[in-house]
Amino acid sequence: MDTLNILLMGFISIVIVNNLVFTKFLGICPYLGVSGRIDMALGMGMAVTFVVTLSGTLTWMIDHWILMKMGLEVTRYVCFILVIAGAVQLVEMYLRKFFPALYESFGIYLPLITTNCAILGLCLFINLWGIDNLLEAVVLSFGAGIGFTMAICIMAGIRENLNLADVPHCLKGAPITLITAGLLSLAFMGFVGMIK
Repeated sequence: MDTLNILLMGFISIVIVNNLVFTKFLGICPYLGVSGRIDMALGMGMAVTFVVTLSGTLTWMIDHWILMKMGLEVTRYVCFILVIAGAVQLVEMYLRKFFPALYESFGIYLPLITTNCAILGLCLFINLWGIDNLLEAVVLSFGAGIGFTMAICIMAGIRENLNLADVPHCLKGAPITLITAGLLSLAFMGFVGMIK
């Protein structure tokens, strides 16, 4: 298979087939917390896409070019968390300066990107999957961000429509949100096995 096909299959795989939210259940906190409105969901998805792309790329470089060569694989978690925290600080400063309304609407969820397990999970998966090419690491990192954005926007669209639906009182709020999240996960599990 040529390189373009490998990159395309990897991108489709991480976005749809092996979506971190729907199949690995990573990043659930912002997925459920910020998916009330489509505009907030899109903003959060873009922020996570930037952070996960930058973090995945930098952590791959740090791991392959420094840690593995020096035998310091045991420090992966510390190094990866520092890289993720730095990327989140960049996003936070940018949003505060240029999009103050969006920055305020995110509230606590923006700093929580630092502890978003989807980002750390991807950084670890890239190294566990044996990705030995920087371009593949960049594509998979970007695809993971696009997959998260797709997941959170789908959930936000459904939740906006649920506000207009006649949901039984006992299911309003968190129960119907969790049921919807489960049904979406089941739907996306149907793609498993299509691309390895």
